[in-house]
Amino acid sequence: MSKTVPIKKNECIEIEFEDLTHDGAGVAKLDGYPIFVQGALPGEKAEIKIVKVNKGYGVARLMQLLERSHFRVDIAKEDRHKYGGCQLQHLNYEGQLKFKENQVRQVLTRIGKLNDIIVHPVLGMEHPWEYRNKAQVPVGEKDGKLISGFFKPRTHEIVNTNESVIQLPEVNDAIQTVKEICSELGVKAYNEETHKGDLRHIMARYGKQTGELMVVIITRTKDFPQKNKLIEEIVAHLPKIKSIVHNINSKRTNVILGEQTKVLWGNEFIYDYIGDVKFAISALSFYQVNPAQTKVLYDKTLEYAGLTGDETVIDAYCGIGTISLFLAQKARKVYGVEIVPEAIEDAKRNAQLNRITNVEFAVGKAETVIPKWDEEGVNADVLVVDPPRKGCDEALLETIITMKPKKVVYVSCNPATLARDLRILEDGGYQTLEVQPVDMFPQTTHVECVSLIVRK
Repeated sequence: MSKTVPIKKNECIEIEFEDLTHDGAGVAKLDGYPIFVQGALPGEKAEIKIVKVNKGYGVARLMQLLERSHFRVDIAKEDRHKYGGCQLQHLNYEGQLKFKENQVRQVLTRIGKLNDIIVHPVLGMEHPWEYRNKAQVPVGEKDGKLISGFFKPRTHEIVNTNESVIQLPEVNDAIQTVKEICSELGVKAYNEETHKGDLRHIMARYGKQTGELMVVIITRTKDFPQKNKLIEEIVAHLPKIKSIVHNINSKRTNVILGEQTKVLWGNEFIYDYIGDVKFAISALSFYQVNPAQTKVLYDKTLEYAGLTGDETVIDAYCGIGTISLFLAQKARKVYGVEIVPEAIEDAKRNAQLNRITNVEFAVGKAETVIPKWDEEGVNADVLVVDPPRKGCDEALLETIITMKPKKVVYVSCNPATLARDLRILEDGGYQTLEVQPVDMFPQTTHVECVSLIVRK
């Protein structure tokens, strides 16, 4: 007989929280029935109002805290707009690192059935604020003026904000300055419903080590009023500007960037360093948004690779060559493969920029290119994977199992797909020795991991 649901919609109850979900919501249970509440923390008691009832779970709103967690942080109401995208803003940093370590442990056990792996404490930041070197913000209109910020959760309503606590001050300043200049010049914001207006998004990228700034203006139209005056004003107001780029997105879509990009002023690239390696960053380049923690992540990758100078390394999902060029400093030869042709062009350019000659890059699917290299006699001692959130393609995992490299280093931005893929590798003759979580995105629920995997 099916269990009856113990709550009703709009009912108010008092309850204690025992856990957090992967997206940072508090979890309470009533007779074994889970109730999810944004903003609640484990160990807290609260009065909640039920807003949604399903057969398997309920969702509620936090009405009043009755007992607080000592990990809780209070944020003044007037400052809350600065915390867009910060799901863990109410949890102090010690609590955030514990949450992320626990999250990694739980998914490795639940999804990967991996109970005996060493999971190290999360490597966090000394100053877990103002770290993002890139922002792309939607633009709208209110009372005849341009507004920009972030979308309210599950809506397309823009919350207007002049700064974000997780973006570098230079990025906040660039976005705000460009918005104000566009507003004064009468540039019209794009309207999603009518598909009219010009300005859709403003993007800013900043090289923390070089002090170089890029602004990208994303419009619906190929041209927009006062373009030359806009360039002149941006150059006058932003002394660190090195590049102004125009991206055209004429489609009715939620995708931010369109297919046409042209430089309006300055250079096509700005530059930045991760460690000693220099990178050229275009408007479209994938480049990690937290270079300080990227260095921590890549140092751990290099440590797990254990290179002595004699190894051949394959870097699957190599992107613009960030990990490949790090590995090349210690390996005999590195081969990188990536499906995006523009990323491989960036990777080759970055190799030349750093005078690194022991790397070779190819465009294609890793699971197609790597077996071809194998046939040509490229025997990888170490294979590094850094896939997107969906994890490794199953065909690539089968390729790894068939090729039998001695060691695999798996860099992951999603613990759930990491756990799934580790299970496949374990069943194929590999053993996961240890996992090191790294906090690349403080104040959010995301966590990256580096895993060391060896052939049994």
